[in-house]
Amino acid sequence: MTDYLQRAENVLDKINQLAGISDDPTFVTRTFGTKAFLQGSRLIQTWMQEAGLQTRVDAIGNVRGRFVSPMAGAKTFVIASHMDTVVNAGKFDGPMGVIMGLDLIENLRQFGKALPFNLELIAFSDEEGVRFHTTYLGSKVVAGSFDPSLLVKKDESGTSLSEVIQAMGETTDQLPSDAIAPDDWLGYFEIHIEQGPVLYERQVPVAVVTAIAGQKRIEVTFTGMAGHAGTVPMDMRQDALCAAAEFILEVEKFGFANRHNLVSTVGKLNVINAASNVIPGDVSCSLDLRSNDPAFLEYAYRNMQKQCASLCAERSITFQWKLIQETVPVTCDTKLNEMLGQAIQASGYERIDLVSGAGHDGVPISQVSPIAMLFVRCFQGISHNPLENVELTDMAATLQVADRFLNYLIDGFCHSDDRRNLKIS
Repeated sequence: MTDYLQRAENVLDKINQLAGISDDPTFVTRTFGTKAFLQGSRLIQTWMQEAGLQTRVDAIGNVRGRFVSPMAGAKTFVIASHMDTVVNAGKFDGPMGVIMGLDLIENLRQFGKALPFNLELIAFSDEEGVRFHTTYLGSKVVAGSFDPSLLVKKDESGTSLSEVIQAMGETTDQLPSDAIAPDDWLGYFEIHIEQGPVLYERQVPVAVVTAIAGQKRIEVTFTGMAGHAGTVPMDMRQDALCAAAEFILEVEKFGFANRHNLVSTVGKLNVINAASNVIPGDVSCSLDLRSNDPAFLEYAYRNMQKQCASLCAERSITFQWKLIQETVPVTCDTKLNEMLGQAIQASGYERIDLVSGAGHDGVPISQVSPIAMLFVRCFQGISHNPLENVELTDMAATLQVADRFLNYLIDGFCHSDDRRNLKIS
């Protein structure tokens, strides 16, 4: 009988080893293409090789390991998550899914399970988008949707994405051929911490992800008139910061009123040429809108733009509204989710269905493949923070559920009348 607690301890040991590799010695940070990133990549590839997988690092820096099926013309089922982090990160977001995927494949190999499809484990190189402010670099290459125009995008030091790829010893010409062809996909599965408090509050270790919310990220710039704080009368001011402040409160008010359909956030505020004795003339802020309902997300976008225009007109302020990033909501595959739900209940746990408000690599992958995600309870739902933590017992429960899920998938595939052309969806 499998000792899931021992397997969880082995997974946690690897998580801790990877967390010890960082761009900063005082906290966990591994951003795309850095020295720490490359060191972590080599360690993950070594673990894959030790597990007997056929390994390689592709042109965008994804670490990839294949457990090849003996069946001719076999399709590919991908287990993946990301290995990059935000600045001052926790150690579970991303790496836990990669290392658990490694454990799952090691277990299949150990028990000699007949494999009717290829399994590919992928540690995606850049999901967080910290260095170049563009998410899903790794998974977009695998999905075949990488935009070549991003190659000229520069980081804060002025180094382009193309130059970073070359510095890693890769070539940009290889990027298109690193995609898995759409006809070769069987499915995609990711294990990830919830990054929210639902499982923690309900004391349940895992949940089925039914959808990934769509996002719109906007940069709003308010332009008024800078002036002397002591000489311009209150009723003659064009204070850009006051306009921004009023807009921010409207964002919160709208989000709260529509909390069952949307979350809305202003996370950045920049007062240009700020001084205590100067009326702010130029201010910019971010706006982050997320919903799993595409129509409502578009409505929210238009509504907030309209409110911004109205309050700026009242204050004699001009504004610029710039959409800088958007993704559509993604629905996870019904059949894969049914197998995942059955695996949860067969393992003795309550099935809970959740929508992910955070973005994941499954978003670009969903364009070419059915996807499924399993959420894992984390301490108080905290993520992107050194306090991020997953209990060992919850990790053991996750491995038990994921084992069952993969076995259901393998058995269902083997019993199909037409295995080569089986479509999950």
